[in-house]
Amino acid sequence: MKDVRKRILALLLALAFVLGMAGCGSQSAEDTTENDTTVAETADEESTASEETADAVDPDAEIVLAGYRNLAPGEKDGYYCSKILYVWEPLVTQDDTGAPVPCLAESWEMSEDGKQWTFYLRQGVKFHDGSDFNADTVIANFDRMKMGVKSSSFYPLDIDSHYPNLENYEKVDDYTIRLTFSQPAPTQLYNMVNFGSAIYSPNCFDENGDFNGICIGTGPFRITENVLDEYVLLERFDEYWGETAKAKNIRVRVIPDADTRFSALKSGEIMGVIDLNAIPTSLAVELEGDGNFALTTTKSTMIRFLCLNGTQFPFNDVRMRQAVSLALQRSVITEDIYDGFGTPTTNILNYSTPFYKEFPVEEDMERAKELAAEVLGDERVTVTYLYNGSEAAQKGEAELIASWLSEIGIDCELMPMEMTNMKEQMKTGDYGIARMQQGLSNSEPATIFRRFMLTSGDLNQNYSLGYQSDEVDALMAEAESALDMDVRTECYNRIQEISTQEFPVVPLFNDMTLMAYNTKLTGYEAKLYGIELPLVGWAE
Repeated sequence: MKDVRKRILALLLALAFVLGMAGCGSQSAEDTTENDTTVAETADEESTASEETADAVDPDAEIVLAGYRNLAPGEKDGYYCSKILYVWEPLVTQDDTGAPVPCLAESWEMSEDGKQWTFYLRQGVKFHDGSDFNADTVIANFDRMKMGVKSSSFYPLDIDSHYPNLENYEKVDDYTIRLTFSQPAPTQLYNMVNFGSAIYSPNCFDENGDFNGICIGTGPFRITENVLDEYVLLERFDEYWGETAKAKNIRVRVIPDADTRFSALKSGEIMGVIDLNAIPTSLAVELEGDGNFALTTTKSTMIRFLCLNGTQFPFNDVRMRQAVSLALQRSVITEDIYDGFGTPTTNILNYSTPFYKEFPVEEDMERAKELAAEVLGDERVTVTYLYNGSEAAQKGEAELIASWLSEIGIDCELMPMEMTNMKEQMKTGDYGIARMQQGLSNSEPATIFRRFMLTSGDLNQNYSLGYQSDEVDALMAEAESALDMDVRTECYNRIQEISTQEFPVVPLFNDMTLMAYNTKLTGYEAKLYGIELPLVGWAE
């Protein structure tokens, strides 16, 4: 019995202990719930912070971009690489209006007779190999240009083109050079913009003025590796004289196929596309409304046009060239083929130069038929129409143009070609129509007029344009000898007007710089020529 009482007493004490613990725990239970919530929130915060840390981009992580061609064609190219890589710099660059502004030349002055230009060079500038930029290095670059024309994927390196009538170049002191011309040269600064005054360390030239390895410039990026047809690797130059680049490393890949470039952008394999033809407009519009990507666009230095073989019938007759121009519906081309990314024009001069003059674009199929009939009579003519087969949009454009020309008696046999082969065929004169494009290597209109409209012009001859105008030849001579800028401008305006009447080529539209990029990047802004690469970096 005593054992039973003991067991009952033990049970009661145990129950009391448990109840006591439960009573203490009623307050503790609330505290525990709050504590559990706090712990859970803390765990969530830590998890979120961990995820954010995982998603955060290292500001020095490599940025991968892509273009359709080699932007650094290498040692065999007169410039080695494009200006848009910001590896080399010019003496004179341009602002957003195309006007000349200082770069490696800090300031300048012209003599009263316009025949001498004195340039005061920027001090404290280093080349990527550690050597100093000074007057001696500039003179070495002029010596290289003096060796003769060097071909390039971009623009010919040609001293006569960029420095017409240059008689002498000399060092005045360590940071001053002087150029002397046989004729007044009031627009010389426009000639020297960008490709017109590219400067490299003389250490990267061989005895023939060719590159003996990777080019060495003064720009905010230096090339550390260049694998042709694959990629070029850029590294920030920390000793740059100006504001250093945001990105530490940028890899620019070569992806010729537009669809492949687009897929690489969508998948995050690349962060952006650069250069001409960076992205077809039809693909660009697919990105609109997608918050992961953005487009950037502005005026381009590029103009698109048709070359007509003026050495043969029927395009050796100005009336037929006029008829072709009148038959074209340029706004349909820019809207339907290029989604509005282009401005119709009949002016041979691109709209990125301050000297550009606007002319009305005339479209009149009935007048076109009348002019064509004056040349062809009741006959029709069949011509070969060459276009760049690697640009998808050009096929649809060619079919559209061919349909319009058919209405004026011209039947086109469309022939897609690789651009190099296309130029070779044009040089032989074995074609009727060819779709071409041309950019401004500088802001001086005479550069374009000289190449296309002078009887001796290299592109006039190489493209078999057969164009000849005594008035243009005289106007160019007058402009070259004129000190008064107003006189030069009048000459240039008249030459532009003539180009819209006689059509040495038949312009279609002024292009637009159009690029796309992932919004993980910042500072990605289209410029007249490419983007300002040093401003591109990872968004915070």
